[in-house]
Amino acid sequence: MHNFTLIFLAALVLTTVMQLWLALRHARHVALHRDEVPAGFARTVGLEAHRKAADYSVAKTRLGMTEAVAGAAVLLLLTLGGLLDLLGAWWNPSFAVNTHAYGIALILSVALLYGIVELPFRLYRVFVIEARFGFNRLTPRLFVVDLLKQTLLALVIGGPLLLLVLWLMDRMGGQWWLYVWVVWMGFNVLLLVIYPTVIAPMFNKFTPLDDEALRGRIERLFARCGFKAQGLFVMDSSRRSSHGNAYFTGFGAAKRIVLFDTLVQSLEPAEVEAVLAHELGHFTHHHVIKRIGLLFAISLAFLWLLGFLMTEPWFYSALGVSAPGTAMALILFFLAMPVFTFALQPLSSLYSRKHEFEADRYAARQASAADLILALTKLYKDNASTLTPDPLHSAFYDSHPPAAMRIARLQMRSST
Repeated sequence: MHNFTLIFLAALVLTTVMQLWLALRHARHVALHRDEVPAGFARTVGLEAHRKAADYSVAKTRLGMTEAVAGAAVLLLLTLGGLLDLLGAWWNPSFAVNTHAYGIALILSVALLYGIVELPFRLYRVFVIEARFGFNRLTPRLFVVDLLKQTLLALVIGGPLLLLVLWLMDRMGGQWWLYVWVVWMGFNVLLLVIYPTVIAPMFNKFTPLDDEALRGRIERLFARCGFKAQGLFVMDSSRRSSHGNAYFTGFGAAKRIVLFDTLVQSLEPAEVEAVLAHELGHFTHHHVIKRIGLLFAISLAFLWLLGFLMTEPWFYSALGVSAPGTAMALILFFLAMPVFTFALQPLSSLYSRKHEFEADRYAARQASAADLILALTKLYKDNASTLTPDPLHSAFYDSHPPAAMRIARLQMRSST
């Protein structure tokens, strides 16, 4: 057995065990604190709401554990189990002349396999867990329509991109990874531009905010912050879920602000303003640009690494593949890489939390820390977000700071 096979197996076992251990820690920690509302929320969150959030978090965590085991099993089946090698041998006679068509067929086969494995978990999450806790409003018909739209978009947008990447990998010599990186950067920027006006409206209806008082309040906030956007819209998120949220989308002149209709219904105007001030904090501190820059830097490093690995015969044989190739290298790399990078996930969470604290500070200056506290507390309650996550689990997975920590910092700013 090749040394890299042993390293891969060890990394896979370690990653899976860590995922299960973290999930067990989280479920136990949340259940242990289920019957007592944290002191900082005792006046605003009732015991029943707190218990609901705890049970909701535990249910999602348990499903995540099953998904982790299933994901590891599929990865083993594809690599050391020989399924990927069999798929390659099966598609090869059909596309012996057109290697790019062979590569696309092989990649789509793997994507279809993962889609089939993921579907039962997705159905259970939506129609069992979300429905049990009163969040799901998605009908089976709309679920199927969404799935078909997502699949069609992936084929229409991803297919040509994949074909171009495979062509560059074959034709640009040893420096192909630089060309692919440039294409990848351009593709991401293009998505940022077209998503608000082309892709998002395929799934939701966006209408201009018709509450004149709230609109005026938000426009004054934008004026104070020096922010210009293409529009202020309300999204019919209640068609699918009762969860509330708000976000900025787009890039450059295509920027727009989107409020979930559920959020507009549950928050007071001053609280909506505070939430948007937080989002404006991300814009003012250039968090989106910083994250895109980090993504591009990491992508460049990974593409360089793939450029090295795809020329090494041991990379294929150690992962159960007998026929090296461009598409095969691409698949193996993206299958194996998460196994080796999982331990670095807390760094990503820490970086994201830093941005959230910065956005909170900005919101406290431009709007009201007290209103943001009220808004966040309502959102925690309405979305059944646990107030007592396991600290280590949270450090790995949560892009936002724990509720108690976040509220405590805002309270300090509210009292000054």
